[in-house]
Amino acid sequence: MDTLNLIKDFLWDKILIYLLLGTGIFFTVRLGFPQIVKLPQAMKEAFGGVFQKKGVKEVGQVSSFAALATAIAAQVGTGNIGGVASAIMTGGPGAVFWMWVSGILGMSTIFAEAVLAQVFRQEKDGQVYGGPAYYLSKGLKNKTLGRVMAVCFAVFIILALGIAGNMVQSNSIALSLEQGFGIKPLYTGILLAVLVGLIVVGGVQRISKIAELVVPFMAAIFIIAGVVVIIKYHGQLGSVFAGIFTAAFTPRAVLGGSVGFAVKKAMQLGLARGLFSNEAGMGSTPHAHAVANVPHPVNQGLVAMAGVVVDTLIICTMTALVVLLTGAQNVSGKLGLTSVAVTQKGFELAFGTKGVMFLAVSLFFFAFTTVIGWYYFGEANISYLFGKKGILPYRIAVILAILVGTVLKAQAAWDLSDLFNGLMVIPNVVGILLLSGIVAKKKKEFENLPKQ
Repeated sequence: MDTLNLIKDFLWDKILIYLLLGTGIFFTVRLGFPQIVKLPQAMKEAFGGVFQKKGVKEVGQVSSFAALATAIAAQVGTGNIGGVASAIMTGGPGAVFWMWVSGILGMSTIFAEAVLAQVFRQEKDGQVYGGPAYYLSKGLKNKTLGRVMAVCFAVFIILALGIAGNMVQSNSIALSLEQGFGIKPLYTGILLAVLVGLIVVGGVQRISKIAELVVPFMAAIFIIAGVVVIIKYHGQLGSVFAGIFTAAFTPRAVLGGSVGFAVKKAMQLGLARGLFSNEAGMGSTPHAHAVANVPHPVNQGLVAMAGVVVDTLIICTMTALVVLLTGAQNVSGKLGLTSVAVTQKGFELAFGTKGVMFLAVSLFFFAFTTVIGWYYFGEANISYLFGKKGILPYRIAVILAILVGTVLKAQAAWDLSDLFNGLMVIPNVVGILLLSGIVAKKKKEFENLPKQ
């Protein structure tokens, strides 16, 4: 396991953070800064028709918003609560600035992924599937290389998210409910296994419907709680933002009590947290965007960018502000708290014991929706590798992993998930860079369409 950790750390610290960052810069420039120029249109595409009842007639497809909800369900998880706090604890408040930078750059990458997922999706057994395995095998000119890269990606994502990743998400749910309400992990595991089983048998339509109902609710509640904290501590808001920007470029953090952190560490952790949180370039969310029923692939590319706004620029920022405004990072440092416990301390400082219970419930919804989103991403790749016959064994394996994850220490599963997450980035990023011409062509084609 020590060897695996060395490989994982080397991948993320020395290779992937620069590869993902470079890819974001490349697509930002090549596509003409879509995250800035197209942002109003992206938000309109994503949320303009939320309250309009639009039926999806095509079999195996879902609405554009339902696809976005499924993607956000997978993006918004324990990393938004614990990962942001960890970055602040280790890299100082300046990490928040670099998290924003990674989110902004990642918007162009996820735009490219969603467009390619739409272009190269295909119908199998009455269900529409798409994602990196599909655009790698169908899009690359060298079909042998494309097939090898596609198989590698499919295997990595099934292990990273479908199995190991869902073990750690269920473990996080069990721990939060035990700490917040005293519920035994085994009972949580049984409940989760039943709920997930009932949802996934309905395929992407049921998964997206659950996500469409739950994601807006959970995001809104968490954001409202964050706004209440901002109002309560509004007198410190100016100094907190000044501290974020100052600490991003100076060798010492300016907010109370903690030792100074190098700019490099703040940059590294902030960029990594943003990229890991919004999953831009990792190849996961294109599976959800592939099944959206939209007039043109670029429509869903714009919607995908809005997902990063919600995940990184809003929800991660709310977590950061709760920690920094309440001074939870200073209190937690003295108590030896890390990860989710730091954010929990922030809510406790703001709301007392009710804050602890609120975060436990929030973490349940965040992690649960991630489980069903990650399940579907794995299913799309099981279908790619084995067809319909592989789906039932995969469902059983995921449900067992969820059950086992709640009662075991999940550090080994976390390490394996992080490793395979890192490995799946490589074929996906190489593929979207090689297929960047198609993305640029589709964007130009979309811009030349008659205005509605």
